[in-house]
Amino acid sequence: MTLHRDALKTLTAWVPPTAEQAALRDRFGGHLYDHQDGLERSCYPDHITASTVVLARGGAEVLLTLHARAKRWFQFGGHCEAGDERLVDAALREATEESGIEGLQIDSVPIHLDEHEVPFCGERGGVHHLDVRFVAVAPEGASHVVSDESLDVRWWPVASLGTRSGPPDVSAELIEAITMARSRLR
Repeated sequence: MTLHRDALKTLTAWVPPTAEQAALRDRFGGHLYDHQDGLERSCYPDHITASTVVLARGGAEVLLTLHARAKRWFQFGGHCEAGDERLVDAALREATEESGIEGLQIDSVPIHLDEHEVPFCGERGGVHHLDVRFVAVAPEGASHVVSDESLDVRWWPVASLGTRSGPPDVSAELIEAITMARSRLR
């Protein structure tokens, strides 16, 4: 219940930067009002997830993971767990577990929301993640690892995103989230 209350409070307090983001905030909040289990992976077909855009100090580089099941580059994130008291705690836990970087400095205010289908999540398929995205800064010189959930983890110049020299198949939504994350740092 603590996590559910915190997620509602976090979404209600958040001032979205665009009308599209405001519509998603309302959708996510409505989902939580309608589903007490709305943050649990068992909530079908939609559930809230938490993720983190990890930036290098200064924001010129972003750490992305090549997701093992999706085989695409993403920010770090995933499902909320029973021990998470706040939505930002879930985002930080996922980023720390998946990157191996201790001491990430996370901002507790969301930067971006995204709804996306996840065909490999759950036996029934048709699952939608209602993803609340945060931003964190990695400590100088931090070493990352490749977790069991990843094929690769790599720093990318933000300027390379969406170009031939950047990671392939990065979504426009992720580029938008990274842009918003960098704006938050300024």
